[in-house]
Amino acid sequence: MSASPLQALTSAWRPAPAPAGTKPGLLVAGATGALGSEVLRRLAGSGRFAQAQVLAREPMSTGLAQVAIVPAGGTDIAAWPLSPAPVHTGVVMFEPPRLYHDRERALWTPEPAQLLALSQWLRRCGAQTLVVVLPHAQGSLPQALRQGLASIDEQAVAALGFERVLLLRSAQKPPREAGRPALERLAAWMLSVLAYMIPASSMPVRPTRLAEFVEAALRVLPAGTHVAAPELLWQAGQAADMQGVIQAWLNTTDTSRAVPGTYSSE
Repeated sequence: MSASPLQALTSAWRPAPAPAGTKPGLLVAGATGALGSEVLRRLAGSGRFAQAQVLAREPMSTGLAQVAIVPAGGTDIAAWPLSPAPVHTGVVMFEPPRLYHDRERALWTPEPAQLLALSQWLRRCGAQTLVVVLPHAQGSLPQALRQGLASIDEQAVAALGFERVLLLRSAQKPPREAGRPALERLAAWMLSVLAYMIPASSMPVRPTRLAEFVEAALRVLPAGTHVAAPELLWQAGQAADMQGVIQAWLNTTDTSRAVPGTYSSE
């Protein structure tokens, strides 16, 4: 059986336990794919959260005290019961599971159209901070929308009453052409030359660096709604001092404004 993102957590660093009641709760929707696996590994293994709850389509066992499985209900998210444990920070990702990772197929991954309903559910569960990784095709997002709210759903999410909302506009890799007719694959290959016209700053960021951005941003994220454009993610992904890039973007170096319980204890 292939290694799963949950099994990868066994190698995560485990800091000294903090006093009970001092750490917030985390819930991850879409802990699949390379990005979801890395975000879950980093946040759950950081020791800054009391527990990481992960939405799944079917019951499963993790064998890890810091990770709990929460069964997702039916298609009507509005009818879901509240999460078993308190939630302070919700992370939503839309990357589909890798079919060769058996346990990833048991995890629940939202569709982009479910963002508003899922955000409303997280708010009812008590979430104060929401992080959403919003994938988009390379070069397809107009410049005017890259640094602001790009849809009615995003505007509605920002108005739900979260203390902090972080939207990451992450460029997607082009889909593979396997299974398509030969002529279509040839046409796609001939048109792929247009990819060289897309600026490097709009290209996808490696999942490991994107997950590092999520963790680092949560350390200093102030109140309000913040949209990380593809150019910012690219800049941070190339920087040796990612935390410095994020602090400059947020115009803050005061870690006392960070999400409660998520800042470094050092």
